Amino acid sequence: MRIGKDAGMKYIVITSKHHDGFAMYDSKVSNYDIVNSTPYQKDPIKALSAETKKQGLKFCFYYSILDWHYPAVYVDAAGKDPTAGNRTTKMKPGGKEEYVKYMKEQLRELITNYDPAVLWFDGEWQDWWTEEDGQDLYKYVRSLKPNIIINNRVGKGRQGMAGMSKTDREYSGDFGTPEQQIPANGLPGVDWESCMTMNTTWGFKFYDDKWKSSETIIRNLIDIASKGGNYLLNVGPTAEGLIPPPSVERLRDVGGWMKRNGGSIYGTTASPFATQLSFGRATSKPGRVYLHVFDWPVDGSLRVPAWGKTVKKAYLLDGRKNLKFSQSSDGMTVQVPTRALDPIATVIVLETLN
Repeated sequence: MRIGKDAGMKYIVITSKHHDGFAMYDSKVSNYDIVNSTPYQKDPIKALSAETKKQGLKFCFYYSILDWHYPAVYVDAAGKDPTAGNRTTKMKPGGKEEYVKYMKEQLRELITNYDPAVLWFDGEWQDWWTEEDGQDLYKYVRSLKPNIIINNRVGKGRQGMAGMSKTDREYSGDFGTPEQQIPANGLPGVDWESCMTMNTTWGFKFYDDKWKSSETIIRNLIDIASKGGNYLLNVGPTAEGLIPPPSVERLRDVGGWMKRNGGSIYGTTASPFATQLSFGRATSKPGRVYLHVFDWPVDGSLRVPAWGKTVKKAYLLDGRKNLKFSQSSDGMTVQVPTRALDPIATVIVLETLN
């Protein structure tokens, strides 16, 4: 929790039950859990919940609708593909009603005992799960905690890995869930969150060393914020429960950047510009625009397109050095130092009159 907090994170999402059906908490409706089926015999979710709240973070859950372990759910034995169970499973006659009852009992345990701020569903792509099922489950969860936030994978609305809800009808869920990608332009008025791995793996694989650089992760964060989204950055712990050193290193770098520049990310809304900036990205607050400069101008002149506001002041966020600028109907030019303060992203603040 300290590593996440020091990285600048505001909420933690932990897997309470994945597709394998194994509960990572002390479930009273199933013995297939970490307390009853392992030598560990303790509830890590309870410990994480307490520590997260102690450190001032929001505690949230991932929960899979797909469950390979439950007796009523099965993979067609005729299929030879070992990954078939991930793509599609079948239900025994009458099994769906039985399973939904079981699932609701587990969700009641999770919400009642651990008080999560967000419930992050997955595994909803199975043929036997319908949008009507999703709407019913959404209402049920909300009846247990009215102010909980629920993702759009509770129903059938998301458009594949793009994660955003379809528009042909009203679908259940409070926010979109792009996976391993960032929408090109975001969606005005729609809440969304990109879930991405730090390497290529959601869990832990000792041989997966294709780590994203700190620069890529920080710029992803900026890009997502500039489009009005949140960044759900995955960490896959080892079998010993440790966060891999490459993850720790990158999270430390993210935290360092956020300590200096967090004001340009927290509480901001999407870029006010009609198109993405050629030199980087922008976020905004009332009376302020934050320019995140990825490509520093070699001539010392940063050219910014017009967006209908009059600028009264320009300065570097890290150091508060005032910058000279000129503005016209076509845009503005800001005179910047010969070198970037931060090679990953230097932030310039524009304060406006209106």
